[in-house]
Amino acid sequence: VQLQASGGGLVQAGGSLRLSCAASGSIFRINLMNWYRQAPGKERELVAGMTTGGVASYADSVEGRFTISRDNAKNTVYLQMDNLRPEDTAVYYCNYIAYDASTDSSYNDWGQGTLVTVSS
Repeated sequence: VQLQASGGGLVQAGGSLRLSCAASGSIFRINLMNWYRQAPGKERELVAGMTTGGVASYADSVEGRFTISRDNAKNTVYLQMDNLRPEDTAVYYCNYIAYDASTDSSYNDWGQGTLVTVSS
């Protein structure tokens, strides 16, 4: 699966951005799409995830400020980021996870990342 992320940019603290990630290729009907981020000098961390069925989860650091959503018809996942803080500055990556029970195969694909910079 190929993942194309977009929507990053420079924003002031307190502002908002909306990231998009479009998936293409052989996409399983049931899958999990996630947003991760990696700040300079830090490890990549999970920000939010959503199943095909719409079950969402968030990191404590973004709970109440970020909202993940998806359009399954478009194979696209979004991350609405509100009340941004300087510590949210990072490269944001989308991630696709699926499991094919018929072949016992797992899939874990990554997009190229989009940079979000929050100025104070």
